[in-house]
Amino acid sequence: MNKLTARIDKERLLLALAAPVLAVVAALVVTALVILATGKNPFEAFNDMLSYGSASDSQIYILNKATTYYLAGVAVAVGFRMNLFNIGVDGQYRIAAFFAAVVGGALHLPGPLQIIVVILVAMVVGAMWSGIAGILKTSRGVSEVISTIMLNSIATAVIAYLLQPDKLGQLDDAGTLVSTKSLPKSSWFFTFNAGPAGELWGFIVIAALVGVAYWFVLGRTRFGFDLRAVGRSESAAEASGVGVKKMVVTSMVISGAVAGLVGMPTLLNDSHAFSNDFPLGVGFTGIAIALLGRNNPVGIAIASLLWGYLERTTGHLELIGYDKEILGVIQGVIVLCVVIAYELVRRFGLRRQQQRVGAELAAQAAATATDEKLEVAR
Repeated sequence: MNKLTARIDKERLLLALAAPVLAVVAALVVTALVILATGKNPFEAFNDMLSYGSASDSQIYILNKATTYYLAGVAVAVGFRMNLFNIGVDGQYRIAAFFAAVVGGALHLPGPLQIIVVILVAMVVGAMWSGIAGILKTSRGVSEVISTIMLNSIATAVIAYLLQPDKLGQLDDAGTLVSTKSLPKSSWFFTFNAGPAGELWGFIVIAALVGVAYWFVLGRTRFGFDLRAVGRSESAAEASGVGVKKMVVTSMVISGAVAGLVGMPTLLNDSHAFSNDFPLGVGFTGIAIALLGRNNPVGIAIASLLWGYLERTTGHLELIGYDKEILGVIQGVIVLCVVIAYELVRRFGLRRQQQRVGAELAAQAAATATDEKLEVAR
């Protein structure tokens, strides 16, 4: 059996490597065909993407984008591990960033303390907004998909109402941009100066800590085990004494708290205020990133970097004459290829493992039967 286990482990390692390789190759082939269909040379496009993406300023841009995308991916992944589809991250991070900006602009605390208050406000607001969907699911049986979609719309409406100049918003000097009051400069989050390449947002450190916490809580604690158990089978988890309804609400609250952090890199490191041009759609990008990363903290980090890289390089392709829709095509193709490749490899690996275990058990049964015959003959 030890030989069998070693053989299976080697196969699992090879299959784990085969899935992303297969996905990348398939995505490159399909993308090349799409670019070729537009009348352009795909090899020139790929070469431009490689050269432009390796520039120092592009690397800083990619890391800054990946910081935000990583937090969005983790927020979605928390729900996925619980078998919950939290597609309300977009509304959760925007309403959290709005109220955090309002509170931060109204307070004048010492810098570090004010930063902590702003982050806590964002997490609490995000957790409360997401918790509504959890309560509706456990008390009224409302699907979290429906409730989070509606909550996204409600969050947009609430922000639009409160951001008016006669409410909590204010016009800029040109009279075109409406925003909250700016955060005091003393409470801006730190950055890493990369010279001509720009500034790397310091919130990347917080994102890394969130990833470590996600890995530890879900993989090394009883709470994480219960959460994953409920995601696998609610009936089995309930039979073992786990409070399913409590876990559903708790996981939605945690997912919302992490979602509240999604807007913080932009707020604390870049805009320093919430305006009507605050980034949109990051929550939906987080869904794709969580799928690409297989809900694994390292996988989500790689997917976030890939997404930032594609945005940077395909944006440059548009400037040199390629169709602007190429980015959406590439992103969609990659997601589809990764999902399909992992599923194909998973099924193949499961079938191979069953065949090997069956062959080993058959060999053991044959050996046992032979021994019994020899014993009888004696």
